[in-house]
Amino acid sequence: MNDSPPLEVRRVIEAPRERVFAAWTRPEDLRRWWGVTAEHTTPLAELDLRVGGRYRLTMRAADGTDHTVAGTYEEISAPGRIVYTWQWESEERFPQTRVTAEFAEKAPGYTEIVLTHEGLPDEESRAQHRHGWLGCLEMLNRFLTISIIRE
Repeated sequence: MNDSPPLEVRRVIEAPRERVFAAWTRPEDLRRWWGVTAEHTTPLAELDLRVGGRYRLTMRAADGTDHTVAGTYEEISAPGRIVYTWQWESEERFPQTRVTAEFAEKAPGYTEIVLTHEGLPDEESRAQHRHGWLGCLEMLNRFLTISIIRE
């Protein structure tokens, strides 16, 4: 990985830490929220949730374009932290990077997610990933709000 500064995004979500972690690590949940906007779908979410296990996620844009990312889990400390590599399959120029997602209880029923994405190659990539992660966190918030109401 390169020496560029890491991207960090934060979001507080009204849901218990265990539920937020589960939504981040269960394929059936990821298929319902992972994407930049509500127009994106997730037709593929494969996870082998263990250190050394692999994952693969496909996000489909409204125009039908698929964007697939894959990687390997490096650390799993449920429900507080998960670290994994990140590699876009369709982007040959894009290097392997690392994502760390930390889940901290801020108050009963509220979880702060601190997401750090290391190794992004340039400012354009940082801006694109900031936009993408902020969108994903918004979609996660919507999903958890709806699922908690149903529970």
